Amino acid sequence: MLVTATEFKSNIGRYLSLVATEDIFITKNGKSVAKLSSTNQDKVDIMESLFGIIPDDGVDYRKFKAERLAKKNESFD
Repeated sequence: MLVTATEFKSNIGRYLSLVATEDIFITKNGKSVAKLSSTNQDKVDIMESLFGIIPDDGVDYRKFKAERLAKKNESFD
């Protein structure tokens, strides 16, 4: 559900009740500025909603981490 910041402020109680069943996206000047979601939302559902957002471009995160640590260690030499 999309609501403006003004609408959200005016009816916060209503939206706090609704967030139990759906996410609330708060907009300001036509742009999303916040997402209100239930703390009881299943963590697996949250992770599954993120799949596809991060591109699978073959990045080896272990290699990236090793390079970052190597650079950090170089600064101590």
